Amino acid sequence: MREYLLTLCITAAVTYLLTGPVRKFAIVAGAMPEIRARDVHREPTPRLGGIAMFFGLCAGLLVADHLTNLHEVFKNSNEPRALLSGAALIWLIGVLDDKFEIDALIKLGGQMIAAGVMVMQGLTILWLPIPSVGNVALTQWQGTLLTVALVVITINAVNFVDGLDGLAAGMVCIASAAFFLYAYRVWVSYGIEAAAPATLFSVILMGMCLGFLPHNMHPARIFMGDSGSMLIGLVLAAGAISITGQIDPDAMNLFSGSERNTVHQMVPVYIPLLMPLTIIAIPAADLVLAIVRRTWRGQSPFAADRGHLHHRLLEVGHSHSRAVLIMYFWSALIGFGALSYSVNNASMWIVLSVVALSAIGLVLLLLPRFTPRTPRWAERFVPPRYRRGRTAEEAGATAPAASVPAMADEEAAPEHRAPVRAGVSGVNGATAIGPRSRLLDRRKAGSSR
Repeated sequence: MREYLLTLCITAAVTYLLTGPVRKFAIVAGAMPEIRARDVHREPTPRLGGIAMFFGLCAGLLVADHLTNLHEVFKNSNEPRALLSGAALIWLIGVLDDKFEIDALIKLGGQMIAAGVMVMQGLTILWLPIPSVGNVALTQWQGTLLTVALVVITINAVNFVDGLDGLAAGMVCIASAAFFLYAYRVWVSYGIEAAAPATLFSVILMGMCLGFLPHNMHPARIFMGDSGSMLIGLVLAAGAISITGQIDPDAMNLFSGSERNTVHQMVPVYIPLLMPLTIIAIPAADLVLAIVRRTWRGQSPFAADRGHLHHRLLEVGHSHSRAVLIMYFWSALIGFGALSYSVNNASMWIVLSVVALSAIGLVLLLLPRFTPRTPRWAERFVPPRYRRGRTAEEAGATAPAASVPAMADEEAAPEHRAPVRAGVSGVNGATAIGPRSRLLDRRKAGSSR
């Protein structure tokens, strides 16, 4: 566990430290498009955050290769090299898209080629544990098609959910944390070495997301772009493929005892079929709904719109930060709920807890206007929006009277703001030198999508 923790810290540190220079490079390179009608952010913001995330991935793999226990993963398996090859290809395609906005079909072809590269190097699904059937071996073509399909679906699901500051990185980080705990348990508890690559992939993915999140939280100073969203989607899919199609259920010695006990003990075997679906449940649902919505209107499935789940949360009345936290909540509930069920599927408390938390999540969705207030003594530790309102004397002593209606007008009618073009100094990401814009600059900036 200490070596995994070290790998996590190195990956996060490299990603975090490189994101600042990458932001400056993205501004100089002009990878900072103007605000579009569907965008949520108000100021031009540079992309190419995936560059820092890719070098964080390389650093994590390099460190793991020189650690005593994790070195065995590279010695006994070719999957880390397969991951690096596919990640490099998909990352290159993403960088070109962030800069030049290449066609969606070209990106789809690149995703399939990257998946094929990983399959050629051994990262593929060999068999599937099917309930009531047993262990079903797949032919080479079946395994290849299933692997490519899973990679493409996961990449696009993560790409579709990348619409709010910190949303994709946070959701993938939560999903990879749940997947790490599951893979680590399979490796340590059952002694199955084939689960080690998936454990390594998930901990590196956590480090990539944790290192990038401080720069990407609202208001974001840089976006990961397609170079980042497709990259983390591919790493997430690689871990799921590794633990699903490489572990032989017979190695767990679960087929003993009564039929009832055998069914309960077989849950960890069937969970690999469910866990990849649960960790991308929300992004996959968003992907399916988007395809149905666009094709129903006679549009291309790749045509961008404002109908994603996070857009709906904003339209209901949730703030940007609250919409992101709600998506975090549901992602954690689904991922860790499946993890808890795989550990103890006979406990009714797990089911009741999931039901209770789901009810809480539904209540949060119905309370967009509710803003909790903290006690006076704790106000210094929370953002200003959660502090109690100041008295008239305090407001008059700290701010000019004319500024209050101006702020009210700004909050009441954000749709009247004019978009800011890239290259204007004083806005988010428009310059790599100097402090970020303040209130007077932000009043002039952008329109919400």
